[in-house]
Amino acid sequence: MSKLVIVESPAKAKNIKKYLGSGYEVMASMGHVRDLPAARLCVDVKNDFAPKYAIIKGKEQLVKDLKTQAAKSEAVILAADPDREGEAISWHLATVLGLDLNEENRVTFNEITKSGVQAGMKNPRKVDMDFVNAQQARRILDRLVGYKLSPFVSQKIRRGLSAGRVQSVAVRLIVDREEEIRKFVPEEYWTLDAKFTSTSRKVFPASFYGDETGKVEINSKEQADKYLSRLDGAKYVIDSVKKGTKKKNPVPPFITSTLQQEASRRLGFQAQRTMRIAQELYEGVDIQGHGSMGLITYMRTDSLRISEEARSQANDFILTHYGQNYLPEKPRYFKSRSSAQDGHEAIRPTVLSLTPEEVKSSLTSDQYKIYNLIWQRFIASMMASSVLNTMKVEIKSQKAGDDGYCVFTASGYSVKFDGFTALYEEKTDDDKKATQLPELKEGDNVKLKELAGNQHFTQPPARYSEATLIKTLEENGVGRPSTYATIVTTIVKREYVKRQSKILAPTELGEATTKLLKEHFPKIVNVKYTAQMEDSLDAIDRGDEDYIRMLHVFYDDFDATLNKAKADMQGVKIKLEEDITDIPCEKCGKMMVVKTGRFGKFLACPGYPECKNTKPFVTKTNATCPKCGSEVVERRSKKGRLFYGCTKWPECDFVTWDKPTDEKCPKCGKSLFRTAGSVKHCLSEGCDYEIKASRKKKNDNPEE
Repeated sequence: MSKLVIVESPAKAKNIKKYLGSGYEVMASMGHVRDLPAARLCVDVKNDFAPKYAIIKGKEQLVKDLKTQAAKSEAVILAADPDREGEAISWHLATVLGLDLNEENRVTFNEITKSGVQAGMKNPRKVDMDFVNAQQARRILDRLVGYKLSPFVSQKIRRGLSAGRVQSVAVRLIVDREEEIRKFVPEEYWTLDAKFTSTSRKVFPASFYGDETGKVEINSKEQADKYLSRLDGAKYVIDSVKKGTKKKNPVPPFITSTLQQEASRRLGFQAQRTMRIAQELYEGVDIQGHGSMGLITYMRTDSLRISEEARSQANDFILTHYGQNYLPEKPRYFKSRSSAQDGHEAIRPTVLSLTPEEVKSSLTSDQYKIYNLIWQRFIASMMASSVLNTMKVEIKSQKAGDDGYCVFTASGYSVKFDGFTALYEEKTDDDKKATQLPELKEGDNVKLKELAGNQHFTQPPARYSEATLIKTLEENGVGRPSTYATIVTTIVKREYVKRQSKILAPTELGEATTKLLKEHFPKIVNVKYTAQMEDSLDAIDRGDEDYIRMLHVFYDDFDATLNKAKADMQGVKIKLEEDITDIPCEKCGKMMVVKTGRFGKFLACPGYPECKNTKPFVTKTNATCPKCGSEVVERRSKKGRLFYGCTKWPECDFVTWDKPTDEKCPKCGKSLFRTAGSVKHCLSEGCDYEIKASRKKKNDNPEE
């Protein structure tokens, strides 16, 4: 009899089977097999929040197959991912399959390599019920908030809305930032920017610092002009030169949040896209000459710990490819946040000798980009610091008849030793180009080449990008590595937030919902309160807190707040301007509004119940129908799949799955449509024009 190993995905199952050999059968559970059914609350609040789990719809046959295989296996080994969700999946599987929870049948793999799988199989343990209870507590909390609060929000604003324990906090951060921007009053200030020529004839920039009285801030054109007049005809001398050296240390290897942030800044990837690719690299990719293998360690982690074996491999690689000078004098250890779960290492390559260039031909473009980031970041984190030569210069004005003087300053640096920057340097949101100054000495005369007064205004705080929002959530302890990508995707999908290029801005719906929750459910959208709940979940993880007690503390207060809000808001309905269209009702003339029903959005007359006129809500495209020349609009099939059709339907029967473009056919002038295979073609009868679409530019990607 063979042993049955159950993992989460088929890709992972395939690779693990290869490493385990003939004595094992490996099957995939395809994620969770049981959950709280969506149709009802399924949490018994009167019986210590007992959850009522059921087999997920569509997975009945899979569970049946797992039971059949388990019954004829010598043993069943639960090998879901090494985190809370993985532990919960293992517990659900054990329950469904009737396994003994006291049996040591749970294994985890930090990496899907032969050594990683063998190490995991050598260390079986019991299913960790503290981990399971922490996941159950999170799931029940989210269900209670979602099922109790969402109907209230929908009733007061718009049908079909949802509120979430963490998503609502994320929306609040974005809304609060928008309010800061609106309230911001810009203040005028001026700079005097100069360019000087050194004795070596090299030009370098400098900025006005002050005068004989000390540092001076210039706040008006009159003040700037006064200094420009004072400096007219002046000569300049180097008054002081301060030289030094500065060490720059490498940043730590990636954790989940920093990988998402860097991929957003460098590659324009959304967090969900980054995590999907990282999951593929973790579960295994077919590498030419090596077979299928996992290229990175587990990618949902907030720990900066690195195994000594990996550290030794990194040192050997650096020594071989860069030399002794590029190794730090002492081994570098990075300190994780106090709240970090230290069960996993930081994200790193599993086999350092497999450089990005060596595996490039075996990877997709996206896989290569993410692997390259992870590989370079890890190696660089183990390398020596870079050393910079720094220089700060003060330049004084000299003018006959003026006993005073003005001071300009210039600073810059040059690289003395590149260290880790020979391979990688983190990109930040405010990267500035370094200035390299020429060789300057005290007493040198320099010539003024250019001097101008420039007006500026203080700027409001920047709107959040996906990278800065994730960074803020992490810094405030809201959410966990496994949830950041889902949070951002959810608030955009539910139209509380809209993407403007890489920027996240609140919609009117997001602002109205946040205002409602701040007024009536202040704790739900309170950053510190949400972070405290995350701390409580961590305490359950560690076995330091009882999850049922924690749920009682939360729910008793939440239920009382909800009942009070219902009483206070009785009969109140919040109207949104964004729901009003410019389409008149043909029966009474009022401008129709967008409503949301069981089957999605539709247009309705605001004069209801006197006028009950409704009509379909359509999203227009820029394309015209190739049959009759009318507009082409988006439509949805009964299963929710997007297709496109003529507005004259049913008089005109044109429909297509192909996406309309803004381009016209060069042969007949009709609109071009793009297939799923990225072929642009004309659908006009008798026209055979088609062309392979060019690769999308970075900012043309619908995910970016």
